[in-house]
Amino acid sequence: MEITIKNVAMTYPSGKQALRGLDLELRSPSLVGLLGPNGAGKSTLMKLLVSALLPTSGTIRVDGRPLTECERQLKSRLGYLPQDFGLFDELTVAQFLDYMSALKGLRNAKSAVEEVIARVNLEDKAAAKIRTLSGGQRQRVGIAQALLGEPDMLIFDEPTVGLDPEERIHFRNLFSHAAQDRLVLLSTHIIEDVQSVCDRLVVINHGRILFTGTPEQLIAAAEGHVGVFYESDAGETSGLHITARVNTGRGIRCRAVADELPDYAEAEEPSLEDAYLYLISREAAQ
Repeated sequence: MEITIKNVAMTYPSGKQALRGLDLELRSPSLVGLLGPNGAGKSTLMKLLVSALLPTSGTIRVDGRPLTECERQLKSRLGYLPQDFGLFDELTVAQFLDYMSALKGLRNAKSAVEEVIARVNLEDKAAAKIRTLSGGQRQRVGIAQALLGEPDMLIFDEPTVGLDPEERIHFRNLFSHAAQDRLVLLSTHIIEDVQSVCDRLVVINHGRILFTGTPEQLIAAAEGHVGVFYESDAGETSGLHITARVNTGRGIRCRAVADELPDYAEAEEPSLEDAYLYLISREAAQ
């Protein structure tokens, strides 16, 4: 699958401009991490990709065809978990997934439902009503419905919210395996999830794409711009974006990003989180 986004803009009736002239290409197989602050435009972009919204201007093509001409075919090849996905609380997990499989037109619904329940580790909750589930279990039901039918493209908006660390590792592995032969788009605020599994990143802020490339390329761009220092040793801190403060026996140890590190800061190897924060802070300063 190949998706080409060309000069796409989206302005809501309220006048809010959510996206501004986006150009982006997505191809399978790939696991793409979509990063950006709240309000950056990530959810709007995903809604455009699943035809829940139409762009104000620009074009979106799927395998060379305008999305408006192949919307039905795309939805039959799509698994989508929006951030505000609603569940039917009075249905059991199995009943809800059976209902979703019917909406997708799956022929062998029973085996498909059993398979996704097993993949999200909810076998012991298959007969439980959704209203009795914990937040993390409800999130797993949402992931399960997206996986139904082995779709060619999977789009997840904050899929690991509410999951404990062990569950997050399980689903990171699941997403990575799924991306071996399809396109997976993962929007999240959890940098660790992105660093663990994504082979490509798209960073968006204020409706514009700031970066697209590999995690390694983003980290390399922050080389020489990450430093640590003790607060007691610090002089002028203007131009510094402090990303962490840790209490130590010697005092408060700070980690910061900056275009130019001060003399009192010791350069450190950037992490992906450092590189992301450096990119966002540079855009904010412009």
